[in-house]
Amino acid sequence: MRIFLIGFMGSGKTYTGRMLASRAGLPFFDLDEYIEQQTGQSISNIFASGGESLFRALERQYLHEFAHEPHFVLACGGGTPCFFDNVDWMNTYGLSIYLKTPVHVLYERLRHEAAKRPLLASLDAQALSDYITQKLAERAPFYEKATICFSVEENSTENPADLSPLLYQQIRHAIARD
Repeated sequence: MRIFLIGFMGSGKTYTGRMLASRAGLPFFDLDEYIEQQTGQSISNIFASGGESLFRALERQYLHEFAHEPHFVLACGGGTPCFFDNVDWMNTYGLSIYLKTPVHVLYERLRHEAAKRPLLASLDAQALSDYITQKLAERAPFYEKATICFSVEENSTENPADLSPLLYQQIRHAIARD
């Protein structure tokens, strides 16, 4: 089983991915961390030295390396499915899951860590909200190509760890249909 988690930055792909991988007994990977390990550079440094185009090319290259892994949960970067043929590639090689998260939730999560994210570092509060709204609208057509669209707000509970069993159920149903 190959599971690709997609969604906007701050949607909880890494957190949910770790929980899901643990529950399913699968290895977990974060694509941004994998890129940093393989290149020996931080994502911020890659953006600073070669811009977004270099980063997206590296992202595609390292995403495609997962074709050789038989089982995993992979948390992809927010833009990963939106460039090249990445979302179609993920759907060919595994199960893609869109963690659909509302703008207000993304804003609350991202406003505290904007300085650590290259695409958000220079944005004030209003610009951050506008950026999330605009980018989410642009990326939605790619995200919605996922095998499973999992609404984080619809399935929210007091404990975010509770999302993992709900998502796991949907994955089992999707696999059973295939």
